[in-house]
Amino acid sequence: MAFALNHVHLKTPDPKSTAEWYVANLGATVTAETANGGFRLDLHGLPLNVTDHVATQTHPQNYGFEHIAIDTDDIDGTVADLKNGGATVLEETTVGGGRRVMFFEGPQGIILEVLEIIN
Repeated sequence: MAFALNHVHLKTPDPKSTAEWYVANLGATVTAETANGGFRLDLHGLPLNVTDHVATQTHPQNYGFEHIAIDTDDIDGTVADLKNGGATVLEETTVGGGRRVMFFEGPQGIILEVLEIIN
């Protein structure tokens, strides 16, 4: 049996503004708009579905997920751009190998992380 990543699904009460935020602040690209008012994004190779609750799904649905981590080759510039873009900084720290990271809050309280690439 083989497995492969299909997508990460982010549920939000405002798919359009949430998708726009990921495009403007994290460089995602819109790959499709869905019939239910949602969006499919490419977040640097991560397929990200952004929708409201899906009416045809019968299981309990929640908004959000824990976090997405994204590497950057310019941690200082990325942090400055995110702060200028309105991101709420939750923590700036250093992790194993001396990599600097920043956790921040996106739309609907979603936690994201940027990590410094060290060559």
